[in-house]
Amino acid sequence: AGLGGLSAGALLAGQGRRVLVLEQSRQIGGCCSTFERDGYRFDVGASIVEIIEPMERVFEKLGTTLQKEVDLIACDPIMSYIFPDGERVTLPLSAEETGQVISAISPEDGRRWRDFCVFADDLMRVTLDTFFQMPASTLGDMAAIIRKNPRFARFLPVFLSSYQDVLQRYFKDDKVLRLMAYQALYFGLPPYLVPGPYAMVPYSEHVGIYYPRGGMIRIPEALRRVGEKLGMQVRTGARVSRVLMETGRVGGVRLADGSEISADIVVSDINAKTLYLDLIGEEHLPTPVVRGIKSYKYSISVPMVYLALDESPELEAHHSIIAISPEELNTYYHDQILGGTLTDEPFGLICWPTHSDPGLAPKKKHVLNLIPEGFYHLAGTDWEVEKPRFIERTLDVYSQKAIPGLKDQVQVVECSTPLDFERRLMLPEGAIYAFQQDVPAQAVFRPAARSRVVQGLYLTGASTHPGGGVPTTIASGLIASRLIDKYEQH
Repeated sequence: AGLGGLSAGALLAGQGRRVLVLEQSRQIGGCCSTFERDGYRFDVGASIVEIIEPMERVFEKLGTTLQKEVDLIACDPIMSYIFPDGERVTLPLSAEETGQVISAISPEDGRRWRDFCVFADDLMRVTLDTFFQMPASTLGDMAAIIRKNPRFARFLPVFLSSYQDVLQRYFKDDKVLRLMAYQALYFGLPPYLVPGPYAMVPYSEHVGIYYPRGGMIRIPEALRRVGEKLGMQVRTGARVSRVLMETGRVGGVRLADGSEISADIVVSDINAKTLYLDLIGEEHLPTPVVRGIKSYKYSISVPMVYLALDESPELEAHHSIIAISPEELNTYYHDQILGGTLTDEPFGLICWPTHSDPGLAPKKKHVLNLIPEGFYHLAGTDWEVEKPRFIERTLDVYSQKAIPGLKDQVQVVECSTPLDFERRLMLPEGAIYAFQQDVPAQAVFRPAARSRVVQGLYLTGASTHPGGGVPTTIASGLIASRLIDKYEQH
């Protein structure tokens, strides 16, 4: 019952099919969920939603609208950047006004911002019309995408470039680049490894960033509510331990309690490595497929520190970032992530949900989520040992460099480490995007939405096209439902 599973389930129920969604946890939503402690509501992982068109499309197909089902609060300003010398630069929602902010830093880059917006808007519109709606499992699928919108072909070279390549093609000033570099980590990789099309995000944020009133769980709750009206059933606390096989085709699933449920179609929203290697089993797969599945690298994970505060923090926006350059991010990836050593001075995203929705906390109190960069594999230690020290170090650094007096305001502290995400959400290595989202794991190279080796098996979620994230995993549910409608009889 993550976003991919719920969107696929609701859409398939809308096709008139009998649908049962099985969720191992007692709570729906996976990384896009919310929990409560002492009267404060904290988001598990996802902190906002942007590029909402794929979500709007799904709710329209379900006979309603996103805006009717989810109370979305527009976030303006969209981001505040905290520089090493203490200076702060805050970007408004308006792309035009953001251009003025950039021009004040570098007139030349301010002029280039206009050109960048034209490029990024065109790329966004084309990909929303094609890439976010259609399967991309084969070269034939890619050809179909180009036939649907021939303009997609002109952006193919962008897929072979990097996030950093695209940004540095337009912007030269180090300070300006620091306003756009961090978003590369939204895709789990440093700027030089993230595929070029994702460089549209510093622009797409200005098309709209939203926060669901009541917490991120309101999105999966809406999908569940609408799906259940169409006949979808959801069962929580029901972990699938095996996909039942019948001569190359799925026959249903076995649950951890030993009970079995027969089904003609199985849709999986879990990590594809776990699905194929553990739940289906290597004995049911051709050797080249086993090798291929094992070759995928898990995406990075991040720790989350959840804070309840007794007063308003000294921040200016729903999201703030300790500004960092593309090269610093690349160095961090090689020295810290690949080396397994946590940095002494954490940096990352600061999410202030009560800036947008005060109802998440008691009156005049606040909720703050710190998302300092981290990873699963630690050299010479583990998260069981490091967790208390990590929380303390994070509070110290953020109090000194970003939010004066933070430690004195804290009323409640919770933390989810990559190990916690692995245990609670069953994400191997805490991989929030399932697999790395570099070029060798995009589109035709990602596990197919319609399995090529197991009949009746379909994939949704971060493991398959178009990848991890709120709108993308919801889009994966739409793609899977369309493939099922095409290939599977009622």
